[in-house]
Amino acid sequence: MEYRVGDSTDTHRFEPGEAILLCGVAIPCAYRLSGHSDGDAPLHALTNALLAIICAGDIGVHFSPDDPRWKGADSAIFVRHALESFQSQGWRIEHVNLTIVAQVPKIKPHREAMRKNVAQLLGIALDRVNIQATTEEEMGYTGRLEGLRAKALVTAARPFSFKRWWKTRRTLFQAQFKN
Repeated sequence: MEYRVGDSTDTHRFEPGEAILLCGVAIPCAYRLSGHSDGDAPLHALTNALLAIICAGDIGVHFSPDDPRWKGADSAIFVRHALESFQSQGWRIEHVNLTIVAQVPKIKPHREAMRKNVAQLLGIALDRVNIQATTEEEMGYTGRLEGLRAKALVTAARPFSFKRWWKTRRTLFQAQFKN
């Protein structure tokens, strides 16, 4: 097997609102996350982690914030796009860990709904998805209630292919033996 790990972080500012959208779950709160799309920072981080595994840039490469088509877009669209590209290269998800760093809202009452949404979106078993939360003890921008940070870590595997391995290294070998 061949293994890779995708890691990403996404941040969004708070603005006045009635709910924060995290992993597709609307959580009642005095804030919302600002952003060109729906501002779902954990799903943005997840999208970037999937794209990192296949070396395909980041969410901005695929969904430019300058493009009006993505104004207010559901972040699940971004995850599905990254997942399709990821799976087309033979990868499968082994494990997903999402960490939400924020003073508000409280994540614990919504954790299971968030896990279910992520597992369903990715088409994987619930026991492969973890969601955790922490505060920064009222320090930094999250502590001052200026915004929220989400981190994603994705572990992936695919069967080893000598043909694929050789294709990526053939040029290196040819250059080395050319001299």
